[in-house]
Amino acid sequence: MTPPSEPPQPASESERAARSGSWRSEDRLLARAARQGGGWLLLMSLTTLVLAGIQLVLPAVLGRALDAVVGHAPRTWLVWAAALLAMLALGAALNEVADGAAVAKSTAWLRVGVLRQILGLGTRQSQRLSAGELASRLSANADDAGKVAPDVVQFCAGLLTAVGALVALALIDLRLCLTFLAGIPLLLWALHSFAGRASGIAQRYLDVQGSIAGRLVDALSGARTIAAAGTVDQEVRRVLAPLPELHELGVGTWREQTRIMAQEALLLPLLQIAVLAVAGVQLTHGRITVGEMFAAAQYVALASGVISGVSVVSQVTRARGAARRALDVLDTAMVRYGSEELPPGPGQIDFHDVSVATGGRTVIDGLDLCIPAGSLVALVGPSGSGKSTLAALAARLLDPDHGDVLLDGVALSVLPKPELRRAIAYGFERPALIGETLGDVIAFGEDQPSHETVVRAAMAAQADFFIRRLPGGYDTKLADAPMSGGEAQRVGLARAFAHAGRVVVLDDVAASLDVATEQSVTRALTEEFADRTRLIVAHRASTAARADSVIWLERGRVRGMGTHHDLWRNPEYRSLFGPDQHQTLGRSEVEALPIRSGA
Repeated sequence: MTPPSEPPQPASESERAARSGSWRSEDRLLARAARQGGGWLLLMSLTTLVLAGIQLVLPAVLGRALDAVVGHAPRTWLVWAAALLAMLALGAALNEVADGAAVAKSTAWLRVGVLRQILGLGTRQSQRLSAGELASRLSANADDAGKVAPDVVQFCAGLLTAVGALVALALIDLRLCLTFLAGIPLLLWALHSFAGRASGIAQRYLDVQGSIAGRLVDALSGARTIAAAGTVDQEVRRVLAPLPELHELGVGTWREQTRIMAQEALLLPLLQIAVLAVAGVQLTHGRITVGEMFAAAQYVALASGVISGVSVVSQVTRARGAARRALDVLDTAMVRYGSEELPPGPGQIDFHDVSVATGGRTVIDGLDLCIPAGSLVALVGPSGSGKSTLAALAARLLDPDHGDVLLDGVALSVLPKPELRRAIAYGFERPALIGETLGDVIAFGEDQPSHETVVRAAMAAQADFFIRRLPGGYDTKLADAPMSGGEAQRVGLARAFAHAGRVVVLDDVAASLDVATEQSVTRALTEEFADRTRLIVAHRASTAARADSVIWLERGRVRGMGTHHDLWRNPEYRSLFGPDQHQTLGRSEVEALPIRSGA
């Protein structure tokens, strides 16, 4: 079978502009998805054509077989009829297998492309759609779009069969064909009207369905908080708030389908009765035989099949709506990487006139800053001051709206992705643990560190002790490793340590750690990673006290810089850590804090 092509790639700016607002864009995506069926789609198309040919020949052969039964034709027609019926059964089975395989390949291609796009989106772009919305576009919507090729092939085969049936009617008697054609325009008008109305309803139905999925995923992720707050009923109402609209759209879909089916149920039998009435008259005048009248009845049913393609029209309109939702993701700009090499360097980070705005609010405002190579720098400030944003900029998890972030003199935006990720390791406040075993979780990254490196990283993160207590140690399955929030935090921190390059960025990784563990981790940063540039978002005075320097942020600007010892003299700086933090520190940390008498 033909191998699938590359998954759909993100569109360039010019491509997005060119196809913006074009109704053909989703059709192009559906056509590309259909081609992924390759040999299976070709086999399905061939078997469909063969089946259509058999269906066209079968009524005539059955008619001749009926004449043979009453003595007006040779008995060999009975053998031909049996052979065609056997071929019809075999072809239908083969067609079913090819249909399923073609749909599976098309759907998989589309899902891989959308998933690759989602994983390549930047922080702000990925936040535009909720996890539930993205899941619905990856699952149900991709499934709808992947089915379109077999549906179109079946419809085209039905159209050819209908045309062939009309020709057969004309060959039996031209009056039969003309009688059928007289009622076709009215039926085609009804079908066209249905397609136009159903398309808009299908698109809106998918959008509302995705909205409910997004709300549900949000609720599930916060299930413990909801239970603790006693807001289950309110959350159920919030998740199901769009349900009445979904119900109305569903009813609207069924209403449209009922309308076209009612029109079909009324018009088609009348048309068939009219054709058979004419055939009966021709039979009484001896112009056609009993077998030909039987064949005419079968051909009328086949010719009516193109009008009975309401379900195909409905599926195609739904597939176009699903493709439009996939394009909404594929058209979102991915993070772009360059090809410049990173020269040897100690790991100095420079921010040149960097600004970031989110939701109309300036988070980082014209920042000029230098993080010296090999230094341990703590970022402190009130909530919303831009600490996490600055950390994300330093690791290029976020691109600035204006300005540049440089590592050893090279802008992060021009570095290749593998080189960038090898140079900068990032520890998240709430790490997502990915991997089969705990060892895999810590080793997860662009490069695979050795087992010895993984163990050293776990020891530095204070995770080695509890990992070794598990039955399988580092080979313990992640699903079989019950961990507290602090333990999960330490495993995530170990992953950052295992991939530490020139720079290590830690976004409040001590949030879930007890004071003793936090002190041990900070000590590891100051001793084992002393040759790396370390940037830490800090909320504890003990962390800031161990840093070489502290950057105090406020409203996206640098409020102050210096050692923790120097900044502690400012009451507003002390207030960042709370009035009781100095009471939780050990002796060495207390001595590092210049707490004045009475402070």
